[in-house]
Amino acid sequence: MSLNIVKDIDSRVAVRHVLMSVSDKSGLDDFVPALVRACPGVKIYSTGGTYAKVKDILGAAADETLVAVSDYTGQPEMQGGLVKTLDFKIYLGLLSETYNDAHQADLRRLSAQPIDMVVVNLYPFRQTVAQPGVTPEMARTNIDIGGPCMVRASAKNYLRVASVTDPLDYGGIADELAAHGGTIGFDTRFRLMKKAFAHTAAYDAAIADFFTKTPWADVNGTYTKH
Repeated sequence: MSLNIVKDIDSRVAVRHVLMSVSDKSGLDDFVPALVRACPGVKIYSTGGTYAKVKDILGAAADETLVAVSDYTGQPEMQGGLVKTLDFKIYLGLLSETYNDAHQADLRRLSAQPIDMVVVNLYPFRQTVAQPGVTPEMARTNIDIGGPCMVRASAKNYLRVASVTDPLDYGGIADELAAHGGTIGFDTRFRLMKKAFAHTAAYDAAIADFFTKTPWADVNGTYTKH
């Protein structure tokens, strides 16, 4: 298999399609309206509690701006929200390259959209395991799967996609979009990429640390086996 080495990219990318799925919803009340103002016609694809929050923020404007991921992919969520965004159409939108004709043909084939920005933060694993009396099952349930996948895919494709993992970055991103006609620069995408990979690395390290320190007897005694 030959590697896909890229040479041609855009310095500034217009933000037209945003994938938003956050555990920590702080800052959305300001960021979502600012995003819509700076990027007229933007579509926000979302799931679960984030979808409900964004719909509440947008009010009547939600009908033309907000899209449920399940409606976009044509696949319903798995019970309990275990699978929501792990779909080929989503990752095609995250990983496709502007100047790759084969990628563009794939997007057209599936009527898919290139996703320009991902706004994702992860299940609160560290907060959960810091609670007194936490069980291995409570910890396991709070292991995020789709979130890290979206963060990693968007960060890998920083050539075109902004991977936003920290609510503290919302203000600066909104200001940049407003000042530059709804576009985000390569330098910002590169900076966000580094932060995104640090975010997922720390998350995985916290999971490994917890279960490394959890005695087998505690895990074994958690479940009734049949």
